[in-house]
Amino acid sequence: MKISPLAGKPAPRSILVDVDKLVRAYYDEIPDPSIPGERVAFGTSGHRGSAFKRSFNENHILAISQAICDYRKQHQIGGPLFLGADTHALSKPALASSMEVLAANGVDVMLSENDEYTPTPVVSHAILGYNRKNQKDMGKQADGIVITPSHNPPQEGGFKYDPPNGGPADINITDWIQNRANQYIEKKMAGVKRVDYETALRAPTTHRFPYLENYVSDLGTVLDMESIRASGLRLGVDPLGGAGIHYWEPIAKRYGLDLTIVNKTIDPAFGFMTVDWDGQIRMDPSSPYAMQRLIGLKDRFDIAFACDTDHDRHGIVTRSSGLLPPNHYLAAAIFYLFKHRPQWRKDAAVGKTLVSSQMIDHAAEKLGRKLMEVPVGFKWFVDGLLDGSLGFGGEESAGASFLRRDGTVWTTDKDGIIAALLAAEITAKMKKDPGEIYRDLTREFGDPVYDRVEAAASMEQKEKLKKLSPQQIHSKELAGEKIESILTKAPGNGAPIGGLKVIAKSGWFAARPSGTEDIYKIYAESFNGKEHLRRIIDEAQSIVTASLK
Repeated sequence: MKISPLAGKPAPRSILVDVDKLVRAYYDEIPDPSIPGERVAFGTSGHRGSAFKRSFNENHILAISQAICDYRKQHQIGGPLFLGADTHALSKPALASSMEVLAANGVDVMLSENDEYTPTPVVSHAILGYNRKNQKDMGKQADGIVITPSHNPPQEGGFKYDPPNGGPADINITDWIQNRANQYIEKKMAGVKRVDYETALRAPTTHRFPYLENYVSDLGTVLDMESIRASGLRLGVDPLGGAGIHYWEPIAKRYGLDLTIVNKTIDPAFGFMTVDWDGQIRMDPSSPYAMQRLIGLKDRFDIAFACDTDHDRHGIVTRSSGLLPPNHYLAAAIFYLFKHRPQWRKDAAVGKTLVSSQMIDHAAEKLGRKLMEVPVGFKWFVDGLLDGSLGFGGEESAGASFLRRDGTVWTTDKDGIIAALLAAEITAKMKKDPGEIYRDLTREFGDPVYDRVEAAASMEQKEKLKKLSPQQIHSKELAGEKIESILTKAPGNGAPIGGLKVIAKSGWFAARPSGTEDIYKIYAESFNGKEHLRRIIDEAQSIVTASLK
């Protein structure tokens, strides 16, 4: 991938989004349902797009909101809907649009007190807490909507639905909502119920919910907050201008932490960011380019961390290693948690996506724990986290969640806040930071190198890649080693991976088509060094190209 000359540097004014123009486009531009890019399209994390591209506009949100109301009615989901939004410029108008429809349909909506921003994991936590108290009456089950495009650029908007299990909706639900929403758009919004925003706010079905207090007061059930406090660790956090920005001070105050918030700015243009690898502003806490400011402060703190805009992803900066790659932190966190959570079930498994590091496999084996390897998407961890059969679920893209200390569910969506604070607990209890723990693992299992690259692919080629079978791969070797297995289904649950994974003794690669761009992604790892990794990636592209022919 070509690195932009702006990468890692403060964002120049010339690349900042015109927020007023973006919001006007949200209301003024009308999507054309005959153009694929302007239709409602749910990916692994909901519907995403930009008002400038007519892929995230008022009609999209009105139609999706009505489709969700229809889905709730069809499935007799009669409890409240927990509604949260992040700090992206399009999130506020999208929240207003959704409220107009939800109120018109008589849905009880839980809005945050004082119109506070609400992180993704906080909504999941609230849904599960409500449903735990009302589990005997399925007609009173709650669900939720989170309005966020996650870490994506400032001009993007996102809208995702959480069913009563509190996690990302599976494809059966998202396909239904997507198709119903597109029908409304095709019918020029006929059938969409709506009241004006002020009427919606005054509606008897609109309620205020103490999201912040509800979540912060419960953190001691999932983390050893007393050990963090007693350690006296100096902690630093950069909320990256995101939805959790006002959560960190109450956390520090309630639990007596020495925690400094290094940036309290909220700016929908995110002009305070350093530019990501491709010259775009992206609030990605796992990117060394986007995290330059916090990396520069690493010696000021014992442990520092950041979360993305909706606070479902984490970035961990240690004194020993600087910014930890997500795979490194996941392995260290897993190794620590399963040794320090005695109340978890003895058969609780380790969950990873199949594009995550094989170091996690080694850690699970050393711990004597079953490994559950699933396709990309946090939704695959939801059921296991709900019933406690999965202690931890994590993705290479820096998303994870884990059980409470007593072995019961905390959230069924990614939680960057607890992942960040876990780094402090690890350091407090082990007298080593997560970077040092990962180094201990490499001394035993080797020190892998990992990369992800992109290659051009047409829509037709992407469809072929999704449907490949192992028999279509004719190569016998990968980077000089015999191919041991070719997977098109995840070994943990047998679900199609929408691509393939090829494994040899010292390395592997996985190839998956992008859901939004004309590219496919190659993920690769080698335990034999950078040159071997480069050979794996080169051969991966050749193998994929040959199979697509």
